[in-house]
Amino acid sequence: MKVAVIGCGLRTPLLLYGLTQPGLGVSRVTLYDHAPHRAQLMAALGKAAAPDSSLEIIACDDAEEAVEDGSFVIHSIRAGGMEGRAKDERIAVDYGFAGQETTGPAGFAMALRTVPAALHYAELVARKAPRAWMINFTNPAGLITQAMAAHANPRVVGICDTPAELFFRISLALGEPLENIKCDYFGLNHLGWVRQVQRSGEDVTAVLLQDDDRLNRLYPAPLFPPALIRSLGMIPTEYLFFYYRHRLALQNQLAVGATRGEELHRLNDRLSFRMESAFHRGDIRKALHLYRDYLNRRNASYFKLEGSGLSALDQADVDWDPFQGETGYHRIAVDAIQALSGEQPSRMVLNVKNQGAIPDLAPEDVVEIPCLVDRSGPRPIPAGPLPDTVRGLTIAVKNYERLTIKAAIRRDIPLAALALFTNPIVADWDAAWGLAHAYSGSLKKP
Repeated sequence: MKVAVIGCGLRTPLLLYGLTQPGLGVSRVTLYDHAPHRAQLMAALGKAAAPDSSLEIIACDDAEEAVEDGSFVIHSIRAGGMEGRAKDERIAVDYGFAGQETTGPAGFAMALRTVPAALHYAELVARKAPRAWMINFTNPAGLITQAMAAHANPRVVGICDTPAELFFRISLALGEPLENIKCDYFGLNHLGWVRQVQRSGEDVTAVLLQDDDRLNRLYPAPLFPPALIRSLGMIPTEYLFFYYRHRLALQNQLAVGATRGEELHRLNDRLSFRMESAFHRGDIRKALHLYRDYLNRRNASYFKLEGSGLSALDQADVDWDPFQGETGYHRIAVDAIQALSGEQPSRMVLNVKNQGAIPDLAPEDVVEIPCLVDRSGPRPIPAGPLPDTVRGLTIAVKNYERLTIKAAIRRDIPLAALALFTNPIVADWDAAWGLAHAYSGSLKKP
């Protein structure tokens, strides 16, 4: 089985390592990136991470060659690169909003830039590998998946490791193996909630909600006061922080003097220079060592800046092998491939067309929800109506996503302003109009 990867970001070696899993049936992986040297470097790191694997890893200079006759195509691009993310987030802060690449103004700018590129690749896959499943990991994942499914290629699902990470943290807080935990989850990408937690079939939601210590252990930083979680009666995913406590997020970014995108841009530049130098010297072991150190620094600082006002540059070094993590990008991508190849249905959270699972949203809207998945595709499990406490927010964010997709396709600044105006984080016409013009470069044809 052939798997193609479009977009070779810094997590690509993790994915390649995951694809070496015995029994998965992947014999060949082709990598494509608009910067060919990056695909070559990521291929070398992937081979070094799993030196005993027989998996064939090929870096391609041509996207058509990479995807042709593939069984799966993993879409993970970053239009504008980390430099674009850093600029987007700085503009958001200058307008008085927290800078974050998937939510708020910066997430909006990311979407404007990304939708046209994503549609291009989705159309390419539909032509060159019409039976392939596209697995979209490109942010903002739900919005991009909806654009691709509606306008280019219906054989697409979106993945995100956020729900799986929350389920894992819930299992740790309860002191139970993950396989004994079942979470009733629903929402949109980076806008989801756990409504019920079962431990070995017993509902333990109330037990968890009444325990401050356990609730505080669910997140990488102190994002939500336990009183807030109890008032909802549900456990929010970490990205709700930018909706529920947007002032604190901005305050912490101002205190540090940087956004996470700006800090990662600095870290990436430093890593890229040192890692590529080692690669060109033929010292791939040194390059892999630098790569592991970078991932550990990045993972250790996750949400620390926004939630605690701590700089990623000040985080202590962590001696841990990120390839062995229980959750993460490579795990969820491999799970999706395994499920979509299987004869027997597997249960996993995906970003898919709603198809009536959440009656408050349109059937064609992409939602993030548990599905039964096999080789025939994903079937969303009905979630019922949205709870009153989150209905308005969810509907508003989905409306924003629809308008943003239209604005990106039409390259229309007034429509872009309207989309931002409907975003609950912005909700101000003057700010929306100014931001739409500030981000207008993302609407121009490349």
